[in-house]
Amino acid sequence: MSAAEPRMADLLNAALHGMLDADPDLVLLGEDIEDPYGGAFGVTRGLSSRSPGRVLGTPISEGAIAGVAGGLALAGDRVIVEVMFGDFVTLCFDPIVNFISKSVAMYGRRNPMRVVIRCPIGGNRAYGPTHSQSLQKHFIGVPHLRLYELSPLHPPRQAFDEMFRGDEPAIFFEDKVLYGLPTVRDGHADGLLTIEQLDADANWMRAHLDAGRPDWTIIAPGGVAPRALGAMRSALVEEEIVAQLLVPSRLHPLDLGPVLDLAATGERVMVVEDGVAGGGWAGDVARQLYESLWGRLRHPISVLQPPCAVIPAAPHLERAMLIQELTIHRALTGAGRA
Repeated sequence: MSAAEPRMADLLNAALHGMLDADPDLVLLGEDIEDPYGGAFGVTRGLSSRSPGRVLGTPISEGAIAGVAGGLALAGDRVIVEVMFGDFVTLCFDPIVNFISKSVAMYGRRNPMRVVIRCPIGGNRAYGPTHSQSLQKHFIGVPHLRLYELSPLHPPRQAFDEMFRGDEPAIFFEDKVLYGLPTVRDGHADGLLTIEQLDADANWMRAHLDAGRPDWTIIAPGGVAPRALGAMRSALVEEEIVAQLLVPSRLHPLDLGPVLDLAATGERVMVVEDGVAGGGWAGDVARQLYESLWGRLRHPISVLQPPCAVIPAAPHLERAMLIQELTIHRALTGAGRA
């Protein structure tokens, strides 16, 4: 990824500006999102000055913010909520699960609930146990609730448009480390790997080397993608191991249809996520792959995720626990090639 490319935070900010300009009924809610602060990570900077009265700073009560968002959506508005740290989405669990998502279908007719809840997630910034988690798995399987993840391979504006297009509420998980990284553009990453769209709605993206059948197929969400790309490059240079990376924008409902044949072409399959072990997205991906590809898989599917433990505050302990580029590199090179 070239440093000349815009940062993901800048692209998110531009996407939000564009959406506010295009839709006078769109409202943004969150703590400290107004200028001059512009949110804890600067993603909402400039929005309240440009769209006064529609970018609203709120009290420190995530449950109340989500409840207000649900009420606005029930009245027909479109709402984007910023939860300052995704860890605190746990305080929104009741309004999200029992009010916002259920309101789509529990009134005897389908009712659009156009709410997107943005959640900065993930570790590797030494923020400690309660500001570093990836809690996606706790929302998998909630009826009428869709889960997405920010990805350097997917344009943020495209993701927002898709989240609102379905008239169902969505949670947008954004790995905090991505905010400072550039996006992958023009179909290439570092001039080595080719990036391509795999389906009509651009849910699945693929990063690969044009070198025949890969030794590994890696399936990972957007927050893991930069680490996976780095591991793919080092494994190629050091061990001549060829890998391809498949990255979805939408985590749930999970649609593996566009990537099943690609997954089967690799010698081995690895599913990687940042959520700690025990249930979760990676396990669901592996289960569906087994059901669909049992007769075509050459080896057991590898699942790579942190252990089920509290994330340490000390940087060296946090790095040792969480999935790093080196973690993926070792998994790729340790299994070798058949």
